[in-house]
Amino acid sequence: MTRFYRILLTLIVTVLLSSTTWAQTYYPGEWGDWEKRTPEEAGLNADKIQEAIEYAQAQETDNPRSMEENHYGTFGREPFGDGIGPFKDRGEQTGIIIKDGYIVAEWGEPFRVDMTHSVTKSFLTTTIGIAYDRGLIRDVNDRVDQYMAPIYFMEWDNNQNKADAFKDQKVFQPFKGEHNSKITWNHLLRQTSDWEGTLWGKPDWADRPTGDRSEWMTRERHEPGSVFEYNDTRVNLLALAAMNLLREPLPKVLREEVMDKIGASPTWRWMGYENSWVIIDGQQMQAVSGGGHWGGGMFISARDQARFGLLTLRNGKWKDEQVISEEWNRMAHTPTEANTNYGFMNWFLNVNKDRLPSAPTSAFFHLGSGVNMVYVDQENDLVIVTRWIDSSAMDGVVKRVLDSIE
Repeated sequence: MTRFYRILLTLIVTVLLSSTTWAQTYYPGEWGDWEKRTPEEAGLNADKIQEAIEYAQAQETDNPRSMEENHYGTFGREPFGDGIGPFKDRGEQTGIIIKDGYIVAEWGEPFRVDMTHSVTKSFLTTTIGIAYDRGLIRDVNDRVDQYMAPIYFMEWDNNQNKADAFKDQKVFQPFKGEHNSKITWNHLLRQTSDWEGTLWGKPDWADRPTGDRSEWMTRERHEPGSVFEYNDTRVNLLALAAMNLLREPLPKVLREEVMDKIGASPTWRWMGYENSWVIIDGQQMQAVSGGGHWGGGMFISARDQARFGLLTLRNGKWKDEQVISEEWNRMAHTPTEANTNYGFMNWFLNVNKDRLPSAPTSAFFHLGSGVNMVYVDQENDLVIVTRWIDSSAMDGVVKRVLDSIE
């Protein structure tokens, strides 16, 4: 081969390797190390992106910025509705748009740590996925009771007379009984368990009670799996069951197995309740909550929400590591029979396009009160985080961003 052809071949190989490297999927670095691109560089119309931002800012929720005040005007009016976890005042309307892994727009206070309410449930589902990937859960259709050690609540007896509690149960076994023993991990993950009981002073019937109040405590239970009901007492039960199985506090598991691996900041916190303490293996552990219904839950920045959204966009993969198995992510996307717009919590699906008619049917979103939304669109390699917008504006933001794709 002549010198000319050798040089030419070298140039061709160099160009091909460079193109391959450039085309590799982009992941941000640690915490604030996240590359930005202009909308034009990402193939988006800059004017339409600006229109989406201005629309979101104009649609800020009119709820109080005090989350405690907001609680006592809403969930706090339910039976036994007192707040038992911490609250934090929220910031201004905030958002981030991620295209092909790059930040193409952000506004408001993206590094501010705020409550994210029921988006917490998606993090809870992820910790269950960790237990599944470790082989601690053999099958999500297994009954939970067979996995549960007796639970020992941390309580102060203040020298109470022991005879007063003679023969009372000294441990908590939440999956005993004719109805509760039928409940599987799948039922809890899909909010179809209809579990009966009280946890952390919150009876299941007291969460979002509807219908005739004379029947709140006496109604016939639905067969597990047959009826969808959004219920935070049962979500908190899943968090307790997960900690009992993993034998570690869930924030520790999430940090080590997920958040540190995706380069999340050190500023997020996952809170429990003042009375949600148990003893496991001789250690005091606080069971966290699955949302901010009575306070607590995940306190997190929009930047870290966006990292989590990107992880779910990439089916649990981050760089060269499968952080959460593809199998788990596939199951999380599977519609619930009793509610086809819901997968595992809090994977809201767009099968029927009820909330997001402008988005593809394959899109999904992690959703919490506020509104906090982490929109995930695998067809368009797109993540949108919006915080503190009116619920009626969700589709308007998504529509404007999708209209910007050229």
